[in-house]
Amino acid sequence: MAFLRKQLRTTDSNHMFPRYPNLVGDLTVTRPDQVWVADITYIRVRAEFVYPAVLMDVFTRVIRGWELGRSLDQGRTLAALGQAVRRSRPGIHHSDQGVQYAAAAYVGRLTAVGAAISMAAVGAPEENGYAERLMRTIKEEEVALTEYQDYADARRQLGRFLDAVYNRKRIHSALGYLTPAEYEQQWRADRRGASAIQ
Repeated sequence: MAFLRKQLRTTDSNHMFPRYPNLVGDLTVTRPDQVWVADITYIRVRAEFVYPAVLMDVFTRVIRGWELGRSLDQGRTLAALGQAVRRSRPGIHHSDQGVQYAAAAYVGRLTAVGAAISMAAVGAPEENGYAERLMRTIKEEEVALTEYQDYADARRQLGRFLDAVYNRKRIHSALGYLTPAEYEQQWRADRRGASAIQ
């Protein structure tokens, strides 16, 4: 197995940075980039732990950005966010209250792109359910089935899974049995068609 059964803590919510309210609790998501969710987890690669940080669009389930690193510092989350905002911008960014997401540099980047900041309550992972489910899928469908040789191999294989498999091959019942990429493409095509008719 590539990951441990014992839980490793990746969320440090004991910090002095500002806290933000949960803006997505009763929100109905109706379009791409209305809400992104973010999370970070751990993977064991031989004698070390590595940490993937991932951002996902809730409406389409498309992975907007990801990064893998050897530490839990905010560099991972900032790099994933940087990758994501080169492609699009979130209306709301939702995460747990971990220090990586509350740190001034990360919040500053979100503010600069016009994103509203939303956070789950401390000790309430169910309030970040989309991100938690995504991380479980990554561990069950990629990590548990792959024996990574080293950090570079983990980065390569995880990237393949997120970009090629999860976004482009893995169907979702909630998306009408389309892949995230297909669902987004179809939604955008439908909107263009509706605009052309008017």
